[in-house]
Amino acid sequence: MTRIGILGAAGYTGGELIRLLLNHPSAEIVFANSESNAGNLVSDVHEGLLGETDLRFTSEMPFEQVDVVFFCFGHGKSEAFLREHTIPAHVKIIDLAQDFRLKSDSHDYVYGLPEINRETICQAQHVANPGCFATAIQLALLPAAYLNLLKEDVSVNAITGSTGAGQKPSATTHFSWRADNLSIYKPFQHQHLAEIQQSLRQVQGYLDASIDFIPYRGPFARGIFCTAVVRLPKGGSARDEDQLRNDIVSAYKDFYADAAFTHYSDNALDLKQVVNTNKALVHCDVFGQKLLVTSCIDNLLKGAVGQAVQNMNLMFGLDEKAGLGLKASAF
Repeated sequence: MTRIGILGAAGYTGGELIRLLLNHPSAEIVFANSESNAGNLVSDVHEGLLGETDLRFTSEMPFEQVDVVFFCFGHGKSEAFLREHTIPAHVKIIDLAQDFRLKSDSHDYVYGLPEINRETICQAQHVANPGCFATAIQLALLPAAYLNLLKEDVSVNAITGSTGAGQKPSATTHFSWRADNLSIYKPFQHQHLAEIQQSLRQVQGYLDASIDFIPYRGPFARGIFCTAVVRLPKGGSARDEDQLRNDIVSAYKDFYADAAFTHYSDNALDLKQVVNTNKALVHCDVFGQKLLVTSCIDNLLKGAVGQAVQNMNLMFGLDEKAGLGLKASAF
């Protein structure tokens, strides 16, 4: 049994992580830390867990009793926490913030995207879980990078649900503002761009093109729907275009053939296919000299704690899919 501690357990990611781990066949939650909720029942904050657990939040952090700790902090807080606290060397860490996603001589964190780093994750002591937008965009573009197609600037649009903004209320998360509304934020400068570029360079070997990313806030609770446009080499006849499309689709299918949760779809995608699951779906179309790639994920699962549990499974030699047998809604 893998013994688990959770820091920052009162937020959206903390609640989803607890939900997954309560149903994991090889996991035991030893503590769920929250200073502001210490002593309260977890189900009083994460009300969907009523009847599933009597676990209470605690201000204690008994690291010596666990095998792995999940950091469900906001960005920048993980690094600060580690400066002030000592976690025993044998305890593995999975960090859901962006603090350690970029390679550096100052840390040993492995970037936790199993589709390209599975073997290193299996050997890792510390894993930096990818961002939600980053996961969706990378899974759309990594096979294209493998084909050496990212030679010109790539246009990316992606829309996320309100849970992507976290549990703390803000002006752009109120229902009256978010419902029936769309808006963009951080165009061309989203914080996930650096990790996206890092992975694309890893697979393609270089990246001279920019990733022109426009993020959207969507009028729904969870999920990310992404479209990416890649400029292709000049082609010839319509027959050549059909062959190019077939070659690209075949390459995408091969790239994800052994992926536990990422699947190529021959049909156009709908967001509802992935919401409440750890799946990522990808679809390609070729229009002349443009490759249109669509991808979608659940931002809280494959975009956050579902992928974190997937990484935990790999780090401890468990079935990669353990605890993640979630089903999408049929409607």
